[in-house]
Amino acid sequence: MKPCASQFVDIRGERHHVLTWGRPDAAKLFLLHGWMDVGASFQFLVDALSRDWHVIAPDLRGFGRSAWQAQGYWFQDYVADLEALLAQFAADEQVNLVGHSLGGNVVMHYAGVRPQRVRRVVSLEGFGIPAEVAADAPRKFAAWLDALADPPDFKAYSSLAAVADRLQKNNPRLPRDKADFLAAHWAATLPDGRARLVSDPRHKLPFSTVYRMEEIFAVWRNIAAPVLWVAAADSHIPRWLDRHPEGEIGTDGLDGVRRRLAQVPGGQLQIVADAGHMLHHDQPAAIAALIEPFLAA
Repeated sequence: MKPCASQFVDIRGERHHVLTWGRPDAAKLFLLHGWMDVGASFQFLVDALSRDWHVIAPDLRGFGRSAWQAQGYWFQDYVADLEALLAQFAADEQVNLVGHSLGGNVVMHYAGVRPQRVRRVVSLEGFGIPAEVAADAPRKFAAWLDALADPPDFKAYSSLAAVADRLQKNNPRLPRDKADFLAAHWAATLPDGRARLVSDPRHKLPFSTVYRMEEIFAVWRNIAAPVLWVAAADSHIPRWLDRHPEGEIGTDGLDGVRRRLAQVPGGQLQIVADAGHMLHHDQPAAIAALIEPFLAA
């Protein structure tokens, strides 16, 4: 494994944990992880990169070793946190952004809001969430209030090994050595030997607002940088996005993703075989082989 450095930085008044790899004078590459993940999850992708990069990968707010937020978590804060992170590590530079899942949606949104700040952007399995309609608003707000009254929690695991077991159950492609590595970053050992996830369970609170695709498309259409979307051939995400039953999205199941990508000027799609949603765990070498030529072009 390529060695990384760990540090804590102040991001908008909150303590954020940031991992970095490579020389500070190398070309910068910012990596943003997905929901319930951590920056260390990119270790396998970093190991597969052939070029010398200065990689910066934060734990997003409330995940990993970054500060928890008593008021909950809002998508806009992740975008604002990214801007503050860039100000610290890449002031006055155009930046290369790569995000997975939630992180992919964050970098896409930032690229549309600050189009001149972004040089190139890659979204790994981050293509938005299922579209909603205005009529959903009362139900969603009520569900949020109900969840505040009975907040979610995470159960404790019997050990870090049990966390690794669960990771392998969720992703059968994940080798045991990678599962053990991830478990040590996703969870912490309690005094009694059990293990608990280090992320804030309030991330499980439902959203109180409606997800409006017309607003997302307006942001995406404002992106000036070249955009690469990378989809996993065996991911559940495309069918989840469009809520279509099996067999109604075309031969490869990615018609819905392509319809969304059509809203992105100059966007291109690549598909990685033999990979699920955690494609940077399943096929890190294939991901590196796609994104490095794109970033270097």
